[in-house]
Amino acid sequence: MIKESFGSRLFDVINVSLLLLVSFSMFYPLLYCFVLSVSPEAYASQGGLFLYPKAFDFTAYQAVFTEPNLMSGLLNSLFRVLICVPISVFFTALCAYPLSRKDMPFRRPAFLFVLFTMLFSGGMVPVYLLYHSIGLLDNPVVYLIGGLMYAFNVILTRNYFQNIPESMHQAAIIDGASEWYVFFKIYLPLSRPILATVAMFQTILHWNAWFDAMIYMTSDSKVVLQTFLQRIVIGEQWQSIRDSYVGLPPESIKAATVVITIVPILFIFPFVLRHFSKGIMLGGLKE
Repeated sequence: MIKESFGSRLFDVINVSLLLLVSFSMFYPLLYCFVLSVSPEAYASQGGLFLYPKAFDFTAYQAVFTEPNLMSGLLNSLFRVLICVPISVFFTALCAYPLSRKDMPFRRPAFLFVLFTMLFSGGMVPVYLLYHSIGLLDNPVVYLIGGLMYAFNVILTRNYFQNIPESMHQAAIIDGASEWYVFFKIYLPLSRPILATVAMFQTILHWNAWFDAMIYMTSDSKVVLQTFLQRIVIGEQWQSIRDSYVGLPPESIKAATVVITIVPILFIFPFVLRHFSKGIMLGGLKE
């Protein structure tokens, strides 16, 4: 057995300590929000840092869930994730597949066009005027069109497709398969890691989005959960809750809303974690 040197052990100790410190710095804000959300008024109003709740009081969650705009915002956010994410993943793969084919005409100009959209955009005002001219303001379809594809995800998926052996494509074509058959029956089943990665990216993007709902939606019944949270944080939505729950600290309401918006992502992430690392690693490689 090779005995580790003192320098090697010291490096391991320092490395583990730094990783624990970074992990705690990322975990503690979530813990703090949870502790603050379940703390009674007397403790929540004191301020400071908490490691554990001194007492439990779920009045803040009761106040948040009795707010009618919360449930409509939650349903709209679920609509964005359940409807927009699968469509976005499909169109991302559909765009990446021809870009991965070396025999595609004008392949490089098309790829540069996709790359250009990642570096430059039309701007918020032209996009708003475009949606207004085609009648999409205050229409949930804006959520789908606005986040249908992102160049970064297309490039990741394209690189992953390029790592699939060319011999599989050639064998299928020789057997009489069409490009659509190759795409649906060969490339998509072999690309579950990158598709899961793109789905995770899109899920986080759609679930955390609030700005587009604030800009393009005029009806409160069509805004998403994160827009509701943003209104609570800046105080717009706090008045109606304060009238029903006198004495409830605004910090507890904000913390409870943050916890509600974070919990779904925390449940989803472990299921795609085993695909996430492989998808990022292979999607970031270039042949």
